[in-house]
Amino acid sequence: MNDLVAAFDRMKRDEPAWLAAAAVAIIGLATILGAWFFQLVVGLPPCPLCLEQRYAYYFSIPLALLVLLGLSYGASPRVLFAALLVIALGMAWNAGLGAYHAGVEWKFWEGPRDCSGGLSDLGTAGGLLDKLKSIRVVRCDEIPWSFLGLSLAGYNAIISLVLALIAGWGAWRMWKTLPPREKLS
Repeated sequence: MNDLVAAFDRMKRDEPAWLAAAAVAIIGLATILGAWFFQLVVGLPPCPLCLEQRYAYYFSIPLALLVLLGLSYGASPRVLFAALLVIALGMAWNAGLGAYHAGVEWKFWEGPRDCSGGLSDLGTAGGLLDKLKSIRVVRCDEIPWSFLGLSLAGYNAIISLVLALIAGWGAWRMWKTLPPREKLS
């Protein structure tokens, strides 16, 4: 166990960008796999806000893997800094979106009309039954699953914030190691 802690401390000190990118890729992948598990195995269909919250993972995971690849092949430190910064900003945005969604679920504010409002524009009376058979609205303002008082949107907000902080820390540490001439040009 002491060897593992020592290895982690060495990476934190000597390779913070690698550690940050690896953490984003691993935690992000575990999170998106968890979302797919709840959708495909447990049977909880995602609402439009849930699907929108996945976009940050869909770009952050591959970008973090590209940072790892760039670190392995000597890519420009400025480019790697920028990539980590983009991940941090994207995940911070996603944390806000997750908090917004959790607020919609807890009825703190109204959500988007397409997933938390009433149905409208059902067409003519003759086609109403056909329309109702084909419409499947997954509501954004209902909590389909929770654990310890937090919904999946709440957990996403926390995980996204943690990933934003990790990527931001990696970018900050990378920035500190850039030569002054590279910071300005």
